[in-house]
Amino acid sequence: MNQPNKRVVQRRDDGDWEVRRPGAARASAIAPTQAEGVKRAREILGNDGGGELQTRGRDGAIRNQDTIPKGNDPRRSKG
Repeated sequence: MNQPNKRVVQRRDDGDWEVRRPGAARASAIAPTQAEGVKRAREILGNDGGGELQTRGRDGAIRNQDTIPKGNDPRRSKG
């Protein structure tokens, strides 16, 4: 069974915010603010067919969870 497409926005040690797929070795994106990280995570999930977005606060606790629908990409060709 496939695991759901999921991204987590969480604070890094350097103070920036990262967008990471659970279990990934590195972040998908890094942003200076949480709001920018959430925006980028929504774009990534929308372009990837939708999925679950989890936002964690500064203390690491889950702050918000949201389901992102598939994006509306007008291009039909890949790439």
